[in-house]
Amino acid sequence: MPQKLRNLELGLLIVACVINAGAIVLVQLGALGRVDTQLVLLGAGLSVLVFGLHVAMRFVARDADPFLLPIATVLNGLGIAMIYRIDIANGDVGWESAAVRQIVWSAIAIVAGIATILIIRNHRVLFRYTYLSGLIAIVLLLLPLLPGIGREVSGARVWIGFGDFATFQPGEIAKIALAVFFAGYLVRNRDSLSMVGRTFLGMRFPRARDLGPLLVVWALSMSVIVFQRDLGTALLYFGLFLVMLYVATSRLSWVVLGLALFFGGALVASQTLDYVGNRFANWLDPFSPERFDAQYGGSYQLVQGLFGLANGGLIGTGLGQGRPDLTPVPQSDYIIASLGEELGLAGVFAILALYLLFVARGFRIGFAGQDDFGKLLGVGLAFVLALQVFIVVGGVTRVIPLTGLTTPFLAAGGSSLVANWIIVALLLRLSDTVRNHPRLVIDG
Repeated sequence: MPQKLRNLELGLLIVACVINAGAIVLVQLGALGRVDTQLVLLGAGLSVLVFGLHVAMRFVARDADPFLLPIATVLNGLGIAMIYRIDIANGDVGWESAAVRQIVWSAIAIVAGIATILIIRNHRVLFRYTYLSGLIAIVLLLLPLLPGIGREVSGARVWIGFGDFATFQPGEIAKIALAVFFAGYLVRNRDSLSMVGRTFLGMRFPRARDLGPLLVVWALSMSVIVFQRDLGTALLYFGLFLVMLYVATSRLSWVVLGLALFFGGALVASQTLDYVGNRFANWLDPFSPERFDAQYGGSYQLVQGLFGLANGGLIGTGLGQGRPDLTPVPQSDYIIASLGEELGLAGVFAILALYLLFVARGFRIGFAGQDDFGKLLGVGLAFVLALQVFIVVGGVTRVIPLTGLTTPFLAAGGSSLVANWIIVALLLRLSDTVRNHPRLVIDG
């Protein structure tokens, strides 16, 4: 059975690498009219690393899920192809281009995934470091606020940098540390959070003394909005905690209280903080001349992205033949709009289907586990990726207000790639442990 799983993974990886190479070649033919082997060879180097992760799994994670690695590979490759397409449109195709930087960061991220698989041989080891993970998450969240290393990009202070070195977003790694902390904390304290309280309107609400964890995470999320000016990250952290809390306790009242707290805080922030208010105003009325022509915080980017998606139609303009560069920041915040223009609605649906399959496999891994810590960790890691996709795609398509998050695996950004490949490695480790040790249970 393990041999069949790894052989299936190998076959899917070959297909994924062929798709990625084909996407780069189609971009070159569509935008340049010729094939340049330089980027294709760089992409081939990434494929070698991916197959290296596959080989490592044959030795240390033989029973791991066979679908996660190919899905992550094809999404990463499509992102590189679209970033390269935008580089061509901007006339930047040298060694300093965004596509080359994305390939370098992808290599670092895959190596981080290999290291995670080799170092963490059993996910239950992480249970010992519950509170250390929480401390690491807090430190990572505070780093961008420190003078000297904190960097403000596009109005959000969520980056760090050292001199002329590339900036890094520590909050991306913090979400993994928070998932480990939440899982460990909830396993230890779920009885008091789930078994006592008063019933109202058919739901059992917790006692006031048990609201402490919810209020602390809410305060943490609000501080991210106020001090780091990042609405999307705050929603991501708080949503992660709410879902893991619901899975741990099976009490809908926690979700009701949490949503009421968050939306209440967001409403107050929209009335008192200009940048939050601008996002809500752009969402509600993006086509008004006042919002569209505003010099700062206007709806120009949102509207251009909607026009790009509309221009793509059902099957798209074709790779290399659209104008994604007309939208501001098309390689990161708006890469979904860029892909939607050149791949069309069918291409966006295919990408969302890949995300859906990835998240479904992650949930399956979590719920298949017999130990409560592994179950919560698996669900949390899968959900954080699902919520991030929803926040980004929902903002680009005007389902919800636009935030500053990046699309996992697709968007330009090294910190996001490193974090997401570590998530892939942790889910692979979880799936292997579940199949190998189905009866081991952690006593919280």
